Amino acid sequence: MTEKTMQAIVAQEPGGPEVLRLSELPVPTPGPHEVLVRSEATGVNFIETYQRSGVYPVDFPFTPGTEGSGEIVAVGSEVTGLRTGQRVATAEATRTYAQHFLVEADKALPVPDGLDPQTVGALPLQGLTAHYLVRSTVAVQPGQTAVITAASGGVGGLAIQLLKRIGATVIALTSTPEKAETARRLGADHVLGYEGFAEQVRDLTDGAGADVVYDSVGRTTFDESLAATRVRGTTVLFGGSSGQVPPLDLQRLNSSGALFVTRPSLAYYTRDREERTWRWGELMDAVVAGQLEVRVGGTYPLADAAAAHRDLASRATQGKLLLLP
Repeated sequence: MTEKTMQAIVAQEPGGPEVLRLSELPVPTPGPHEVLVRSEATGVNFIETYQRSGVYPVDFPFTPGTEGSGEIVAVGSEVTGLRTGQRVATAEATRTYAQHFLVEADKALPVPDGLDPQTVGALPLQGLTAHYLVRSTVAVQPGQTAVITAASGGVGGLAIQLLKRIGATVIALTSTPEKAETARRLGADHVLGYEGFAEQVRDLTDGAGADVVYDSVGRTTFDESLAATRVRGTTVLFGGSSGQVPPLDLQRLNSSGALFVTRPSLAYYTRDREERTWRWGELMDAVVAGQLEVRVGGTYPLADAAAAHRDLASRATQGKLLLLP
């Protein structure tokens, strides 16, 4: 491999994990408003399994990845405020399953000196998601009660910790004893299974229900999530790991207690550099202070991207999976 080429994962066609093959590509050149980053860690996310398999349409040949961290090695002619040698992270790049990747300068988030590359690499997508959920989608206040599904997962585990920093009461939903123990360790006040959880939430809240229910599971939990939400409370649907929720009769929100329902996504909560910087700054402050545990569930050489996809799809892992180019 020469200095002008790099290793990258390329899928020539849609298919199973086996289509992810190590290839040699030219090192990209940054445009006027971009920076080129030498990758230290690349986040592996479910959306990439959908893109790889053809569930979500993408152009092939395809190099997956939007999340990564590393050192800036070149800057575009119009870039200000960033320099070569600076470490950055992002959840908004392209083709990050590679030894180098490009990202728009406004979407490159500065990393404090001394932070472990794996911690930094594991945080952007799930950390920014957890932050917007608890600070903006519903601005949770001290003393309020929040329910979080998939509570031992990447977003769930971070959301528990952010909610406890605010002073909320957290009810965590998990599917196994091991995941329940993780949720407790991260600070959840109560940990429940999924069977009949709405009634249990009502019992824990003297019949009132939760101020907010964060639901990333979707089809199999959404009815219970609505039933667990208090009068004028909010159900936040931010994923669909069990499938998509069927169309909803809005009159049901009235009969259930004038409920609010929203379906957010990260792109609408990182609309400019100021908002990104605020969210990332609060996350970095918490990590540096030792108040936010960022869990890495597994690391893989770039060549083993297929194994990372298999492990992610098994749903047996806890914490972020990273490629280490």
